[in-house]
Amino acid sequence: MRIVGGKLKGRTLKGPPSSTTRPTSDRLRESLFNVLAHGYGNPCEDALVLDLFAGTGALGLEAVSRGARFALFVEEATQARATIRENVDALSLTGSTRIFRRDATKLGLHNGAAHTLVFCDPPYGKGLAEAALVSALSGQWLAPEALIVVEERTGAFIPPDSFEELERRPYDGSELVFLELKGSSGL
Repeated sequence: MRIVGGKLKGRTLKGPPSSTTRPTSDRLRESLFNVLAHGYGNPCEDALVLDLFAGTGALGLEAVSRGARFALFVEEATQARATIRENVDALSLTGSTRIFRRDATKLGLHNGAAHTLVFCDPPYGKGLAEAALVSALSGQWLAPEALIVVEERTGAFIPPDSFEELERRPYDGSELVFLELKGSSGL
């Protein structure tokens, strides 16, 4: 695994600590960030990133490499959090990142700045993305103009009522679903 673009392009990332963590492949990550840059006006620039089910931290770290101001990694698994910390340290990004030990489906009330770019890459087929997005919205983690990207098994994700689907992009049995809050017209 490596950073595929931005100021840290080519830097190596530590891989998953166990088979329970399924990181987004370099190829899919590159496709995702190309879509963001060319289809959504480069939302990484100066973004406050929320990386739910962060795993290795690859999505949030890629966003920071491409201009995000800050990335918050939400991960419950101890080994995965240790991997994120190793990746953050290796890339010297301690000041622009934070790691939360938390269940992404039970975020609670957020008392900081709302996030403008959200990645949600849960274990597939368990309905966790829907629960995490509802939790993020009710806890005030999302800026009104937030762009949200969900990675899930093809056809498994159904956006919760408060979210508007912008598009779906299939990739080898999984898909990227791009969303915004209903009525936000942030794009």
